[in-house]
Amino acid sequence: MKKIIVMGVSAGAGKSTLAKKMGSILNIPVYHLDTLYWRPGWVEASPDEFCTAQEEIVQQSEWIIEGNYSSTFEVRFPHADAIVYIEKPLLVCLYRVVKRRIQNHRKTRSDMAPGCEEKLDWAFIKFILTTYANRKKIMAEHCEKFKKTKKVFILRNKRDIESFLEELD
Repeated sequence: MKKIIVMGVSAGAGKSTLAKKMGSILNIPVYHLDTLYWRPGWVEASPDEFCTAQEEIVQQSEWIIEGNYSSTFEVRFPHADAIVYIEKPLLVCLYRVVKRRIQNHRKTRSDMAPGCEEKLDWAFIKFILTTYANRKKIMAEHCEKFKKTKKVFILRNKRDIESFLEELD
């Protein structure tokens, strides 16, 4: 595995944490889509800028790209040799998003663009609540489709993640 996509059912699933651990174990650079999509002050990149940044990354010989952003799946998926999908329960994802907000108050996480301090608002909570079930279904369909041509790993709990990381060592 040299070109890996890490995606998840929702914010708070653990994508960034897992991608960082994988990058460290495999000695492969990790790219967080949030750092490509957001500009300082939570300003969105243009669709062209966002796609171009990903197109440059996927031409490299090794990478781990973390994040969902389904609007640009077609940029990443053809180049990947492995898909790692994290499917945690909705309540776990919500808890982690709230916990992350508290722990990173007035800070910008390393998996976010500079100038984007951690925030949490009702719109984001509502987004998670209203998209979770449909996203779970769509992601399962994507995983099933890609099993034909790529390695696909579906991780649903801490034990799955620990076993997966041990296999990488």
